[in-house]
Amino acid sequence: MNLRKSLFSLALFLTPALAFAHPGHHESGLMAGLAHPVFGLDHLLAMLAVGLWAAQQQGAARWALPITFVSSMLFGGVLGFSGIEMPLMETAIAGSVLAFGVLVAVAARLPAAFALTLTAVFGLSHGIAHGLELPALASPASYAIGFIVATAALHASGYALVRFVPQAAAPLIRIAGAASALTGAWLLAS
Repeated sequence: MNLRKSLFSLALFLTPALAFAHPGHHESGLMAGLAHPVFGLDHLLAMLAVGLWAAQQQGAARWALPITFVSSMLFGGVLGFSGIEMPLMETAIAGSVLAFGVLVAVAARLPAAFALTLTAVFGLSHGIAHGLELPALASPASYAIGFIVATAALHASGYALVRFVPQAAAPLIRIAGAASALTGAWLLAS
């Protein structure tokens, strides 16, 4: 019963109050950075999926995938702060929801170099989007800290779901990946 309550509480906590909430973020700095990954459905699903996928891996990939995503996202954020845009950025973000969802659904174990490169490219696109949406008058440093902390928390939540859910519930993780992939396909089509 406690596991069910914990999972239900975690799901409620991670459910965004507003889907596609990428408008102006009236908060400043840290709070805006924390809000961006959590309240944008595309960011939320991709970042949870990175944690889910990392937990399905073995060895160093378990920590290398989330660290690669966060590192490349931070680099992308710095590029975004400078006004640098990425061609097809929104397509890449929607594609990350689709790709990470499929990878979770099939519990893929890709060659390390390919998995890390894929993760880095998607992290970069998310970071540029975060950087470009820096609120006026907000400190780039506090905003970056916010989106890094929120992203790491989402990765950790996805990881914890896989690692601490009973083995009998493992198919639910794959179903969640498939649902994320379908959402990514819908985002790409819209």
